[in-house]
Amino acid sequence: MTASQTASANRNVALYPWFKLFRSLMFTQAVWFLYFQTTLTPAQAIMLYAIGDLATTVLEVPSGYASDRIGRRFTLLLAGICSATGALLLGLADSFAVFVLAQVVLGAGGAFISGTDSAFLYESLSAAGREAETEAQELKAWRFSFTALALSAATGGAIALYSYSATFVLTAVCMAASFVISLQFRDQHGGAVRPQAGEVVRFGSLRTALKTPVLIWLFALSVLMYVFSHIPYVFGQPFIQDALNTVGLRQEAPWISGIVTTTMMIISVIASLFAKTLRDRIGLIAILLLAFGMQIALSGVLALTNAPIVIAILLLRMVPDAFSRPFIVARIQPELNDDARATYLSLQSLGGRILFATTLFLASASTEQTGDMAFADIQFILGSYVVVGIICLSALAIFARGLPINAKT
Repeated sequence: MTASQTASANRNVALYPWFKLFRSLMFTQAVWFLYFQTTLTPAQAIMLYAIGDLATTVLEVPSGYASDRIGRRFTLLLAGICSATGALLLGLADSFAVFVLAQVVLGAGGAFISGTDSAFLYESLSAAGREAETEAQELKAWRFSFTALALSAATGGAIALYSYSATFVLTAVCMAASFVISLQFRDQHGGAVRPQAGEVVRFGSLRTALKTPVLIWLFALSVLMYVFSHIPYVFGQPFIQDALNTVGLRQEAPWISGIVTTTMMIISVIASLFAKTLRDRIGLIAILLLAFGMQIALSGVLALTNAPIVIAILLLRMVPDAFSRPFIVARIQPELNDDARATYLSLQSLGGRILFATTLFLASASTEQTGDMAFADIQFILGSYVVVGIICLSALAIFARGLPINAKT
């Protein structure tokens, strides 16, 4: 490794948190469902989210494979282009067809960044001889991301009182800024690697990973936690609107949703400050199961009542992610080869998206076709998720026994 290559790797590491910050300036996050409901039915709004996830799903593994073969930088640049274009189209949409097109393009942007960003960071750290910093750097990136999410959620909620569309346009500008930062990145995993005959079918280096018990367990947990992390994201906004309606504050939903989301992100950043200490004290398995259990409990509380006080429970939504995501990524990375790293992470994300999209399509069939989403619909959907979640949590706890998940490699 030459001095210039080391300097390039260190530059990547230094720029990475800022890349994550601009990727996370999403002014739409607290109001997107409310925006969809101004033009579409609740069922169509749920379907739109599922369509976006489906688009990401279709490109998930191909984008990971392209990242491993063509390069991280190229794939991150594609992510920036698609994300900016999709957000802009959503802000200008005036029909269901345009909404669908925008969601597909935005979903493609999600697919291109999925797995590639974490793989890029790890390989940059490895090239600089700083692999031991993986957990610390993932946590740092997490804090940058969620600080940006907090700032943009509050701002977006306020802007939405005057214009929902403006929140999407501002988001598009920030996605374009992440593209500009990506231009400064340099690949560190040795460039493109030509696939051998039949490797697409056999997944090359993935064969070992897909047979490793620890990675299988982490794969299953990640898929389930993806689903339960996004449940409050999809149903939280109609829940807030319904809860506020019971006290005559329905029109205040956009800015209150923004404040809730902002506070949620701030609490997540605070939680991340204590996450590593907790992980070291109780072990990786315990903190991951705790995080998953918190996700299930949150959905359970929302299913019990639509009293406005319960909105406060949504403030804890991202704490489980702070207690799990950086540690899962850091535990997985050393187990994988460079030529399969993004593909594995994409497969993991693929599983979560397929499962969640499937459940959302089922949920859309059980909702009213006109007007705002009723609490009775929210209650039934969340209750169903909770029952399945408890079963899955129990199974994961049983299968974790005897696995060297806590070990660091």
